[in-house]
Amino acid sequence: MPELPEVEVTRRGIAPHVAGTRIARIDVRNGALRWPVPDGLDTLLRGETLIGVTRRGKYLLLEYAPGWLLVHLGMTGTLRVMPEPESLPAAGVHDHIDLVFERCALRYRDPRRFGAVLFHPRSAGDVLAHPLLASLGVEPLTDDFDAAWLYAGTRGRTVSIKQALLAGNIVVGVGNIYASESLFRAGIHPRMAAGKLSRPRAGKLAQAVKVVLAAAIEKGGSTLRDFVGSDGRSGYFQQEYFVYDRAGQPCRVCGTTIRQIVQGQRSTFFCPHCQK
Repeated sequence: MPELPEVEVTRRGIAPHVAGTRIARIDVRNGALRWPVPDGLDTLLRGETLIGVTRRGKYLLLEYAPGWLLVHLGMTGTLRVMPEPESLPAAGVHDHIDLVFERCALRYRDPRRFGAVLFHPRSAGDVLAHPLLASLGVEPLTDDFDAAWLYAGTRGRTVSIKQALLAGNIVVGVGNIYASESLFRAGIHPRMAAGKLSRPRAGKLAQAVKVVLAAAIEKGGSTLRDFVGSDGRSGYFQQEYFVYDRAGQPCRVCGTTIRQIVQGQRSTFFCPHCQK
């Protein structure tokens, strides 16, 4: 958490405010994130125009002429649009970085400091070749992710289908919440070996992933603990969960009690009747 929908909600929220504007300064108050924030970001990017804001998996990519800022929200990070630079509120203890633009600022907050703000210089080549991005799977909301791709990617794999979705090398960004929800919608038991996924069921699962992620983005993502969008508002997709975090409650489809198990040290929720 945040997962792909929350990151995409953030991207859509910040892009209209900052794309095409110049950065006035970068204030780094605490650079001790998951990886150290590079020294000299302010000197490197001050006065540069933000070309655009894109996303790869759970990474936000802020493009400038000298290169890209890679922003990962980790487990508790947010990137919020703040008022004009002259009226910026005082930073709190967990407000680690401000990207101050001409008319607003982006404030990076991360209580657990498991996120990242890194720089990839243009001289190092395409940002998609960065070590954190190069091995990622296809984007789930593109035409590249379909039944054929998912079926081929699961051949010979003995790990559970849920763990295969989370691994990120077949499809990127399908985190724990949305994997559970997608498997429910596709009627697939989360413990099933990935290699046993048939082509028809691969089609159902690929479609379910697309539907779940698109719906979550439309609802502003999920807010279970810390996540808020770029405007400070909570997402509310969690109100529409079929299985996630509903252990002991009746299935919304058949009434069977939702069960919870642990896979790869993460909680999985499923309906034993609807998911075979």
